[in-house]
Amino acid sequence: MLTVAIPKGALLSDSIKLFQEIGFDFGAFLDPQNRQLQIIDSTNTAKALLVRATDVPVYVEYGQAQLGIVGYDLLLEKNPVVADLADLTFGHCRMSVAVSQSSPYKRPVDLPPHGKVASKFVNCAKNYFHNLNLPIEIITLYGSVELGPITGMSEAIVDLVSTGKTLKQNGLVEIDTLFESTAHLIAHPLNYRLNCDQINYWVDKIRKIIIS
Repeated sequence: MLTVAIPKGALLSDSIKLFQEIGFDFGAFLDPQNRQLQIIDSTNTAKALLVRATDVPVYVEYGQAQLGIVGYDLLLEKNPVVADLADLTFGHCRMSVAVSQSSPYKRPVDLPPHGKVASKFVNCAKNYFHNLNLPIEIITLYGSVELGPITGMSEAIVDLVSTGKTLKQNGLVEIDTLFESTAHLIAHPLNYRLNCDQINYWVDKIRKIIIS
């Protein structure tokens, strides 16, 4: 039986729609009263695991799921040992550097050496500033990183931005984009090479939907 890891949160609805288009209905995950964490499709061909977005590549890397859907941002941040098979083109957002609207820093290179940047995406932030040859202290936060500049704990933040509404409401402005991010289809490398549970067949069906 094919096992897929589906992320909770922003990508959930589009992920379920995609699998419905290839014949797997995991729509029960959208029911707010439903507490199931795994669902077997009515065709008894596939099983879906509902997991945190950050855990999707873990389940795939360790072989508990053959396929998964995950944001490109997490692939760059976590660098998991998985096969990146396709850009699914939904869930568009961007990884950005942002500062307070009143900040004197208008470009990332204007930040002071050894200045502080708050982020959940520590590796992405480190790599970005390393490529700029700018020594920066990364402060790891797991909640509202926007509070970094607001409270004065950091000069800037690195975070995912979708509409930019949250930044604007908190008096922040983007000064650079690290990269664009969308949902990606990933697979366990060995299972994919061995075509376990007809992975290639289902991947081809998904790719045809993307380009149609």
